[in-house]
Amino acid sequence: MKAVFYNGKVYTGEETLKEAFLVEDGVITAVGTDAELLTSADTETVRNDLSGRFVCPGFNDSHMHLLNYGKALRSADLSGHTDSLKGMIRYLKAYAEAHPPREGQWLTGRGWNQDYFQDVTRMPDRRDLDAVSTEYPIIVTRACGHACVVNSAALRLAGISAGTKSPEGGTVGMENGEPDGRLYDNAIGLVSPLIPSADREDLKEMIKAACRALNAYGITSVQSDDYGSFPGIPAETVNDVFRELTESGELTVRVYEQANLSSVEELARFAAAGNVTGAGTAHFRIGPLKIVADGSLGSRTAFLSGTYADQPDTSGLMLYSTEELNALIGYANAHEMQVAVHAIGDGCLDRVLDAIEHALKEHPRNDHRHGIVHCQITRPDQLERIRDLQLHVYAQSVFLDYDNHIVEKRVGKELAATSYSWKTLMDAGVSVSNGSDCPVELPDVMKGIECAVTRRSMDGTGPYLPAEAFTVREALDSFTVRGAEASFEEDRKGRIAPGYAADFTILDRDPFMTPASQLHTIPVRACYLDGRCVYQK
Repeated sequence: MKAVFYNGKVYTGEETLKEAFLVEDGVITAVGTDAELLTSADTETVRNDLSGRFVCPGFNDSHMHLLNYGKALRSADLSGHTDSLKGMIRYLKAYAEAHPPREGQWLTGRGWNQDYFQDVTRMPDRRDLDAVSTEYPIIVTRACGHACVVNSAALRLAGISAGTKSPEGGTVGMENGEPDGRLYDNAIGLVSPLIPSADREDLKEMIKAACRALNAYGITSVQSDDYGSFPGIPAETVNDVFRELTESGELTVRVYEQANLSSVEELARFAAAGNVTGAGTAHFRIGPLKIVADGSLGSRTAFLSGTYADQPDTSGLMLYSTEELNALIGYANAHEMQVAVHAIGDGCLDRVLDAIEHALKEHPRNDHRHGIVHCQITRPDQLERIRDLQLHVYAQSVFLDYDNHIVEKRVGKELAATSYSWKTLMDAGVSVSNGSDCPVELPDVMKGIECAVTRRSMDGTGPYLPAEAFTVREALDSFTVRGAEASFEEDRKGRIAPGYAADFTILDRDPFMTPASQLHTIPVRACYLDGRCVYQK
């Protein structure tokens, strides 16, 4: 089937926009003027009038959690009820009344952020959740995913008591010698395996719901960490579900799986089964080994080289020892696997860079495309090492919406002055892609583009380090072709050009002609995958 899209403003990677393009069997075959393509179109070619709208390659969220997003869509959404603790608890009570947990089920919620509470200056605790119920277990996860709170029923079910010791890489919150219900990073694993799991059909429905939501944001590709969403469900089961959705034509987003595996033994079994970087189809492929090496800035669990400026008794948490990091990264590199490592704190980044450098010295590779996910708190010497090691950086510009309010308070003026320095890295020749870390943030690409261009929060706070601002073109590229570079696909997607996949997004307005502070207001009009419309406003 042939289709010509004409009378548009078509972004091909240059600021001089084209008018039209031709799609045949899911591939772009020509780009040019209306006159050229309409004249050459035969009678069987479908004509699509773009009505002057802006068209760009389909957006690529280069780091998120697709399955977790689908899971969050089935939970209490606390993100809109986090301006006060009282309001959050009031919403949870109403949610529980409307969605009472069945016997053996938990009440789950996600999205709170104590920094937005206006009535208290603390995190929620078990007593707050006990006001909702003490009869069934409750778990509510912080927006970042690196901290949660459970009620007394959940503590009892997990056997967490005054004598419970914190696991390596995690913290069990205590108050007056008793558990307060707060769990940080690896300590979340004390309760998460007890939450009832999902069957294959549940997984499919969550993935399809997440894909529908992503398409509405103009997203056609994601690089997604999915294996930890349901403890106890093997990675191969998750892969099978994605493959079945691909075969049935129900997967409306291309998925490059960031394989989160926590031990060399697990990784070796995974790779031996044929799960290596690049294995799969155009719609579901195995990507890098994903490692979460530290926590988050908001929960003060990101691992700093010094202590937190606003809590000097902690430096955060490393979730792996140096030996474990070296072993995982070394094995992956030696077996031709890409590596993508979550590193938010500069102390964590030191250890990750050391491990990657050591691995590449043992087994040199010319085009490894190993990368740093988040890459937030950094020093100038680390930026140089990232360039020299030829790493990819998976940025989340949308994080600036919240982090503008806290970064200097958390890490101090000196370190804040060299952090979130993605433009500096880009100018040094580093490939920098963009994403949302959804469900940490909504996968709102236009909001992410605005934060990248303005370096301001939605409430106007900032700009934070305005010299690090992207141009509109750089921001668009960070959500398209740069993401394709992260998955070795820049020769077949991420551009509107002949020979590329017909994945594209239609916007109501031209971002090059829109005031920077209004970029987030540009609606997505339609979204196409393989030339097929998967979302229409």
